[in-house]
Amino acid sequence: LGDVYKRQIQKGVEIMTKPIAVGLLGLGTVGSGVVKIIENHQDQLIHQVGCPIVVKKILVRDLYNERDVKVDASLLTANVDDVSNDPDIDVIIEVMGGVEETKKHLLRALKQGKHVVTANKDLMALYGSELLAVATENGCDLFYEASVAGGIPILRSLVDGLASDRITKMMGIVNGTTNFILTKMSKYGSPYEEVLAEAQALGYAEADPTADVEGLDAARKMAILARLGFSMNIDLEDVQVKGITGITEEDLDYSKRLGYTMKLIGIAHRDGEKVEVSVQPTLFPDSHPLASVSDEYNAVYVYGEAVGETMFYGPGAGSLPTATAVVSDLVAVMKNMRLGVNGRSAVAPQYEKKLKSPSEIFSKYFLRIHVKDEVGAFAKITAIFSERGVSFEKILQLPLKEKGFAEIVIVTHKASQQDYEDILQQLRDLEIVHDVKSSYRVEGNGK
Repeated sequence: LGDVYKRQIQKGVEIMTKPIAVGLLGLGTVGSGVVKIIENHQDQLIHQVGCPIVVKKILVRDLYNERDVKVDASLLTANVDDVSNDPDIDVIIEVMGGVEETKKHLLRALKQGKHVVTANKDLMALYGSELLAVATENGCDLFYEASVAGGIPILRSLVDGLASDRITKMMGIVNGTTNFILTKMSKYGSPYEEVLAEAQALGYAEADPTADVEGLDAARKMAILARLGFSMNIDLEDVQVKGITGITEEDLDYSKRLGYTMKLIGIAHRDGEKVEVSVQPTLFPDSHPLASVSDEYNAVYVYGEAVGETMFYGPGAGSLPTATAVVSDLVAVMKNMRLGVNGRSAVAPQYEKKLKSPSEIFSKYFLRIHVKDEVGAFAKITAIFSERGVSFEKILQLPLKEKGFAEIVIVTHKASQQDYEDILQQLRDLEIVHDVKSSYRVEGNGK
């Protein structure tokens, strides 16, 4: 055995007789939840791993802030070195956020032989592959269950529960803020700005909600899911992203008429050797389970060649749900310490990254256009779709208040993204088309 693994076996023996010391980076919403769970569930944790868990040092920005949890003042420090350089600390839990500076702290911890648990989706989406490689080199665990879907154990399910299957598709709601906003807009007809303000007041949305409403937060999570589920080095820039800021009350109203519910959906789909990963507003039939996922809740559908369809549902954020995922990762680290197998769980990507081209991505589409209300207008529109071999599944045509114009709402049958984008461009260039109002992806069948 190499020196790294000899040290691991020795640690496995020591863990039977002494507490495991944890260093905590951050004592905000999630960090407070981690402390509460470690304190309140100590008997269960000891039963799981055979020894106590002790939070030895906590990094905070301000030593004198009011906090959601009471901790001994001697545990707090504003100097990260007090945590990362403490030889007695076995595991670093990172829940402070940030990317570049946080990456430096975690790399240093891993190189010092400390295991790492993080809830940092931004960091793992951008630098996950690098951090996992360094962890393996140093015989350390790096777990990040809480970085995707909060308290839902989706990553562990992919790695362990579905390890023998071949994942073909992952699709779901992975951002609670946007789901809350769309739920309120759909149920009560409230305007976007009003619901966003409510989400901010409730703490679901940040003062700057850009990462949520523009789909960036969901994109980071989908990059992590796709990388793990497809065993490919999927990067954040590989994810096509469209947010919810352009969704109108009219879009939601017409969706309802056709039997659909609008959700911001992350999709990772593999066909053969090629994959697509996207985040975009998507219409689901009202009968689909994802259509009924409301407010801040998350849900992820996973399709496997052997198991078929499975769905994971639960709170996607919050202090205790997210902290539960963090502490579960901590338990996994400790179990590995007892067995002397830390640093062996990370598996290098099995497949070379191959992304689908727009001509290889197929979907149904919802389209709203305003046209001149004149003889032959619809025939000209139909001809553009026919040239590309795209047919209609549903059509609504209604007069507009503006005299001389009509609104046409179309749901297409499946078409390639390339054909559909070409059709949109031709419609915009067509003299009878006043405006292409909106366009969204459709999954499944409505009424």
